[in-house]
Amino acid sequence: MVEHLPLALDGVFHALADRTRRAMVNQLASGERTVSELAAPHAMSLSAASKHVRVLEDAGLLSRTIEGRVHRCSLERQPLVQALSWLRTYTAFWDERLDALDDLLNAEDDDDRH
Repeated sequence: MVEHLPLALDGVFHALADRTRRAMVNQLASGERTVSELAAPHAMSLSAASKHVRVLEDAGLLSRTIEGRVHRCSLERQPLVQALSWLRTYTAFWDERLDALDDLLNAEDDDDRH
């Protein structure tokens, strides 16, 4: 059965598909950052960083407050929780398959020993 992702999760996975945006999420995991702080490790312009921040914001992964010319960004937990929940479905799927393979291989080893 093919399960279609809710649109919100589509945006989360789209946003996280980019290495720079994943790095920004990683930075935000340790606390609030300005757009300038998010841009610094990537040697990019503020304009380019703002585009990445906008994609993260549209996906609900961050919230932004504006104080004059300073844009402060904070990580939003809920979209990541939803993505993790969806991924866990497939963790259980693969755990079951790998456990079955392990059982099969162990049974073959037992047969070879006898």
